[in-house]
Amino acid sequence: MLTYKGIQFRLYPDAKQQKQMAQTFGCCRFVYNHFRASWENTYTETGKGLSYKACANALPLLKGEVPFLKDVDSTALQKSVRSLADAYQRFYAKLGKYPRFKSKRNPLQSYTTAIQGKSQVFTNTVTNNRIKLPKLGWVKIRGSRTIQGRIVSATITRKASGRYIVSLKVEADVQPLPSTGQSVGVDLGITDFAILSSGEKMDNHRFTKAMRQKLAREQRKLSRRAEEAKRRGTPLHMAKNYQKQKRVVARLHEKVANQRKDFLHKLSTDLIKNHDAIVVEDLHAKGMLRNRKLASAISDVSWSMFVTQLTYKADWYGKQLIKVDRWFPSSSSVRAVGTTTERKDYTFVSGPAQPATLITIATSTQRLTSSKRDSEPQELRGSPSHERNPLPSINDVR
Repeated sequence: MLTYKGIQFRLYPDAKQQKQMAQTFGCCRFVYNHFRASWENTYTETGKGLSYKACANALPLLKGEVPFLKDVDSTALQKSVRSLADAYQRFYAKLGKYPRFKSKRNPLQSYTTAIQGKSQVFTNTVTNNRIKLPKLGWVKIRGSRTIQGRIVSATITRKASGRYIVSLKVEADVQPLPSTGQSVGVDLGITDFAILSSGEKMDNHRFTKAMRQKLAREQRKLSRRAEEAKRRGTPLHMAKNYQKQKRVVARLHEKVANQRKDFLHKLSTDLIKNHDAIVVEDLHAKGMLRNRKLASAISDVSWSMFVTQLTYKADWYGKQLIKVDRWFPSSSSVRAVGTTTERKDYTFVSGPAQPATLITIATSTQRLTSSKRDSEPQELRGSPSHERNPLPSINDVR
């Protein structure tokens, strides 16, 4: 199956290449903001916005008026226009917010360039710990991943930590993994990141909490340097000591993010390789973050990122991911007396080239009168809900 995959490498550009990247960041930002203003002005005057075709046709005229745009990669400028058009399309489809102007003060800067001709062959572009990029030439990288596929585009990013990353969009032929005949249910949580239906527990490493003490110390240094810059009357973007410490804090945040991402990728890949069907709960993480007491812990475990990885990996490798409705009372309990069983049918979207799967889940409905409650033993009446007879576990999903 042909699909798009992303491959990241860390870049180690020299001083000349860094200067060229900074210039490209600025030119792409200039083009984006120019057509963003033109789009809004046109809509104010005529009631209709522009289109990608109109902006792309006006780009050569803009290059004639602004000569420094000719010094950078031309495909990067075209991609910037395409990004603006896509942003408006998402806004009109109510999938995103209204496009905003880009700022040079943003610590995260990036641009996307097209890879054309023979450079689309992976072995021609990435070799000997180097990568060939338009207008930059050969740039040193770290990593030696090789994949058979066609490189479509490359996105160069400068992070808040000052590090450079290149993300390659590769069109690759991904083959399904062999069938294992195994299925598993995954219960996501905070105390343990995940508990499998087999009884295996996945530890929640709490990466943010492990880094909290060191991060707090470095952030206090950052606050002191900000106060010192203000006392001297120096703007923060020109205070070198402040900017240096700001990069130190950003690298700590980046390290936590990388640790979390590495853990999630390893766990999701292991589940996909060893199981044909994976059942997870459709959690509403955004709503759960409103709980101010648990918001930090919930954001640290990154349930949404984990489910997203399971989703696209199951699609790649021909596996089935089943999402149980979030309102299914899998965690509630009922009493042992006076219960009846109902059958609820749930239809879930299955993996690629497979029909939708109809899953019947047996649930228990409480049918207990007040007199029956009075007849309960005192120890059962006062016991916690999780110690009473639970609903059928994830193993009952069939």
